[in-house]
Amino acid sequence: MDIEDYIDVMRRHRGWILGPAFVFLVAGVVVAFLWPDTYVSSAVIKVVPAQVPEAYVQSNLNQDMTNHIMSMAQSILSRSNLTSLINTQNLYPKERARQPLEDIIERMQKKDVSIGAVENQHVAGQGPVTAFQISFRYSNRLVAQKVTEDIVGRFISQNIQERSQASRDTTEFLTGEFEDAKKKLEEVEQRLSEFRIRNMGRLPDQMNANQAQLSSMQMQMTTLDAGISRINQDKLLAENQLRILKDRYNSIKQSGGDQTVATVQRNDQLADKERQIVSLENTLAILRDRYKDTYPDVQRALTLLAQARKDRDELMKEDAEKKPDPAAAPVRRPANRELLDLEANIRRIEGEIAAKDIEMKDRQKEMAQLSAAMKGLEARIEGVPVGEKEYSDLLRDRDLARQQYDEMNAKKNKSEMATKLENTKQGETLDLLDPASLPQTPTEPKRPVIVAVAAAIGFAVGLMFAGAREMKDTSLKNLKDVRAYTKLPILGSVPLLENDLVVRRRRRLAWLAWSTACLLGVVIMSGSMVYYYATRV
Repeated sequence: MDIEDYIDVMRRHRGWILGPAFVFLVAGVVVAFLWPDTYVSSAVIKVVPAQVPEAYVQSNLNQDMTNHIMSMAQSILSRSNLTSLINTQNLYPKERARQPLEDIIERMQKKDVSIGAVENQHVAGQGPVTAFQISFRYSNRLVAQKVTEDIVGRFISQNIQERSQASRDTTEFLTGEFEDAKKKLEEVEQRLSEFRIRNMGRLPDQMNANQAQLSSMQMQMTTLDAGISRINQDKLLAENQLRILKDRYNSIKQSGGDQTVATVQRNDQLADKERQIVSLENTLAILRDRYKDTYPDVQRALTLLAQARKDRDELMKEDAEKKPDPAAAPVRRPANRELLDLEANIRRIEGEIAAKDIEMKDRQKEMAQLSAAMKGLEARIEGVPVGEKEYSDLLRDRDLARQQYDEMNAKKNKSEMATKLENTKQGETLDLLDPASLPQTPTEPKRPVIVAVAAAIGFAVGLMFAGAREMKDTSLKNLKDVRAYTKLPILGSVPLLENDLVVRRRRRLAWLAWSTACLLGVVIMSGSMVYYYATRV
């Protein structure tokens, strides 16, 4: 078949082609204008970052804004909230009359309410901002705008409420943990204090103090020993002086006061030597307190003391070996006066000896007390290893409890600052970037598209009907078909002879049918358009 054959087919079956196309056109117009308008109102909410830098105040919320928005969307689009919204705004009155509320809520969740993803958007005059879009589809554009505004308000208010509540919950939790850590620290410190009181002086960390105190006592003991030695030396010197004074007193008393000049001189020399020896012994005792015996000054004092003692011994030996000279002229002295002086000196020296004895007893008493204290310190030092493990365990528990206390205290303070930041709305918040729009044109249905698609479908159906009829019709339609099927030359053709009356009647019926159909189609299409414009808000 060529193009002329197709044209002939369409000419022969034009009624079957145009009829379905017109029917589908009418149906498309009716559907397009009876389909209620759907308006989409949308609003844009931006995510406002925290006003205070995170370097100064860290947030105590662990959920980022994207997940938080998705969580709020599930809460806001819950059954209870949508039921309240439907009843408040009187949504879907026709649908509620013939459908269960669960189906309407499911339709609203899945189809009518749309919450976009959080993404960066470029806004004129503000640059890139993080925002998301909220939109609502409804047949009434004013209601669509109100519902969108309501959902936006719910997002903003619920964001503030949930973040503040979550921040307070975190702060309360950390406050509770801080109180527990504080109580645990107090308990450990109480046990440690009781252990210290119970083992006062035997604690491992008091070992150095005990050692230092023991060393100090040992030095005091050494000083007391040196003092006792000096007291013994002073007492010995005093006893020597007392002995000399008593000997002189006795010799004067026996001689009746008469002595030779030589005897007086020897006695004076011996007294000088005794005084020199006492002075040297005192000097040597002082030097020995400061220096060792190998020190030059100590050696020199020892040499002088030995020489003085040697001279004294020689004088005493000469006095003992030398006989008194009868020819020597006696020296008369006032015996009573000298005896009185000697008695006074003897009493003075005896008093000094008694004072030295008392001082000796005091020093010995101090030594006894120091010895007892040193024994107590040595017992403490020896008893340190007994409670060392228990004490180290208590110290470790105290350090761990203090570390946990400090950590909880720092976290609590940070959380309180973050909660204060959220309560003053200085944290990450949601703000309205674009308010809910009032749509002017419906987003659906697309009436020109529906009408065009319906007409195209009708024309295609008409072509299918025409093709089907052409395939069922096996008659020869023209000379071309005769030549193709008979393979014979055509000498002539006789046209089809029909009754003119029948032909005119058939044409009139066809025109009547088409006129009625077109009029009815136009009326139907006009009625649907009138209904649409009459009920349009």
